[in-house]
Amino acid sequence: KPTMPKMIFLRKQLDKVEKHFVKGGKFEKLHPLYDAIDTFLFVPGYKTENGPHVRDSIDLKRSMIFVVLALLPCLLFGIYNTGYQSNLLYTFEGSKELYSQAPLISNILNDLWVGLITVLPIVIVVYSVGGICEAIFSIVRKHEINEGFLVTGMLIPLTLPPDIPLWMVGVATVFGIVIGKEIFGGTGFNVFNPALIARAFLF
Repeated sequence: KPTMPKMIFLRKQLDKVEKHFVKGGKFEKLHPLYDAIDTFLFVPGYKTENGPHVRDSIDLKRSMIFVVLALLPCLLFGIYNTGYQSNLLYTFEGSKELYSQAPLISNILNDLWVGLITVLPIVIVVYSVGGICEAIFSIVRKHEINEGFLVTGMLIPLTLPPDIPLWMVGVATVFGIVIGKEIFGGTGFNVFNPALIARAFLF
């Protein structure tokens, strides 16, 4: 049960609109979207019964969040390295000495900024396109949104080159999610890794 005032308010608001998303409600078909938001913000009051077997009130969404947190250092280093490599490539001969004489913290911040504006659009496209695919499949199949996409959405950008066109990122994400996971039944039932399927498809 939430104890902070803001969380209590949010819990009450979710409980208030829940009746519209359950069976017989006017937004019954959108129940997977409501459930995704509810279980993302709060620990559910039920235990997982089907595979992957996590017999705990900490559901699979919470477990996947830990994987996402573990991947964040990889993503941050990827952002930094992208900026670093880009600055090395585009620094002209005449200004290399100036770049090397600049304060170290200034160079690091510059590398992070260049990497961020290069990598962030890829991450946004993957989560947007993949999230739409997940939502469509969950509504059609009438099940909750598969939380495995939280990890897949982080892995796909980590496997792609930073200068890839964004339309290719979107197409590969659709292919990876649909062919790599959803046709097998979703998280826990897929034979292949969706991120690697997306990368192989692009290759």
